Parts: sequence; structure tokens; C-alpha cells
Amino acid sequence: MENRVALISIIVENAQAVEEVNRALHEAREEIIGHMGLPYRERKISIISVAVDAKEADIQSLTEKLSAISGIRVQTMLSGI
Repeated sequence: MENRVALISIIVENAQAVEEVNRALHEAREEIIGHMGLPYRERKISIISVAVDAKEADIQSLTEKLSAISGIRVQTMLSGI
């Protein structure tokens, strides 16, 4: 199975969830191409974009781990190639 490139978008609405998000991302560090986090202080949220290059099953697994964390929202977009 070939790797796919994906963008995982995360909105952290509960600051207490940050540690769990970081733990999940650390576990997937080998697949992560790069990431960017933006604190949006006026709204008291953080916006995180994570680019990954991994097998589709691994991308789905990471998305599911993140989605299970209370206080965050996750969306994933896969490349067509």
C-alpha cells in the first residue's frame, strides 16, 4: 500500500486537551512532514495544521486518536496521489 499525503486540521477548544494532542502527534512523528500551530487568544482556541505522509490506514488511525480527545475538532483531507 502506497503512502498518501494528508493535511490534518485540528481546532483545540479546551486548553486541557493540548497535552493529549501533543502526545498523539509525538507518536506519529515519523509520518509528520511539518506542522503549524496558531493560538487565537481572542477566541481562546488553538488552530493546528499537520501535514503527513503515511499509509492511509495510519492517517485514519491518527485522525481517530485525535477525534477521541475531548475538546478538539479534527478534519482530514487526503491528496489524490
